[in-house]
Amino acid sequence: MTTKVLSVSVPVADQDAALKFYTETLGCELRADVEIWPGARLIEVVPSGSEVSLLLLPPVGEIPVAIRLGTSDARAAHDTIRASGTTLHNDDLIRMEGVPAMFSFTDPDGNGLVYLEDTDDK
Repeated sequence: MTTKVLSVSVPVADQDAALKFYTETLGCELRADVEIWPGARLIEVVPSGSEVSLLLLPPVGEIPVAIRLGTSDARAAHDTIRASGTTLHNDDLIRMEGVPAMFSFTDPDGNGLVYLEDTDDK
């Protein structure tokens, strides 16, 4: 069901300061710095040569601080997670134009996870 780790969120108090640190000090490449919707800024950086990116997100906000995983079939994954009794944060798949189908849930220890339907796009 899980195909790969796509990204890991890093909770940051100041997104601008974090962006400067991760790019200028650590040498990560900026992949995206976008406002997904008003007040929800997503910053994605990636270490050179890495397939897994880091999302620099406020610790509390509408974009969940989570590990993002790929899955070949988001509908089947959602059904499996629901059947397991795991805490789901979405009653159904989230679908937004230009973004793979996704949903979020919590592991038994309360860690946030998001499944995104695996595509060849980064």
